[in-house]
Amino acid sequence: MSETKTRENITRFGKSLFDRGLTMGSSGNISVRTDDGWLMTPTNASLGNLDPDRISKLTPDGNHVSGDKPTKETFLHIAMYEERADAQAVVHLHSTHSVAVSCLDDVDPDDVLPAITAYYVMRVGKLPLVPYYPPGDRTLADAVRKLAGKHHAVLLANHGPVVAGTSLDAAVYATEELEETAKLYLLLHQHKTRFLTPEQVADLKAKFG
Repeated sequence: MSETKTRENITRFGKSLFDRGLTMGSSGNISVRTDDGWLMTPTNASLGNLDPDRISKLTPDGNHVSGDKPTKETFLHIAMYEERADAQAVVHLHSTHSVAVSCLDDVDPDDVLPAITAYYVMRVGKLPLVPYYPPGDRTLADAVRKLAGKHHAVLLANHGPVVAGTSLDAAVYATEELEETAKLYLLLHQHKTRFLTPEQVADLKAKFG
């Protein structure tokens, strides 16, 4: 895919996420791996109003070469890419329900959300919680890196999800599935719930990877 088309796709998905309330203000960021580095959304930019030509371009070693200054959370994206050779895109949002779940005191930090639906298992799988770090703290990248090799999605405590995908479409769809599952979890939280059994989860993983 050409760089021009990739820039257009980032812009299109960014607007879709913003218009549906999955990100707000200038929060959230998207990146895509290219043959010569990465394209990333700029810092302090609204995903609902991106200019394709101003999307940041970085070299493989993380140097900014063109476009506006990249997101200040660039280090989160690079941590995911460095641990996941198959990752072609990363989406990080401050989506409301996912953030709400990340603030709960009674979640399992090794696997935050239960297997509520088959599509969550197929698109997200196991979701570990990364401990809280202040915004911009570079040690957060080390915490993400420790988990990224085994998990393509992580949830940052009191912050939001970071999701890698084998394509931009896959990363966005997984992020959307995570947000909807977080919403379902909060709706069901005080109710006796029938989750998928370990056997059902294993069957899904065997069939769909």
